[in-house]
Amino acid sequence: MSVIVKPIFTEKQTAITEKFDNRYGFIVLPSANKVEIKNAVEALYNVHVESVNTMKYDGKLRSRYTKSGVVQGRTPSYKKAIVTLKKGETIDLFSNI
Repeated sequence: MSVIVKPIFTEKQTAITEKFDNRYGFIVLPSANKVEIKNAVEALYNVHVESVNTMKYDGKLRSRYTKSGVVQGRTPSYKKAIVTLKKGETIDLFSNI
């Protein structure tokens, strides 16, 4: 099983990728470390990874009002990795869609 769950396609991540051509964001397993993330990206996309930055996010509290009262819950927590590739290398994330 791969440590990479899915790539990130948000406005903020797209702006980072447009500003720095060699940076990409991925949602990864919470137990994954930087070395495992680097090896997975290199094997999956056939590129050379220069550095990996990781961030852990806690789930947010959410509540909604229903007919039977207030329902509270949490969104799932996740870990995000920003991968910097070597100069001149790119990943085509839209090739298999």
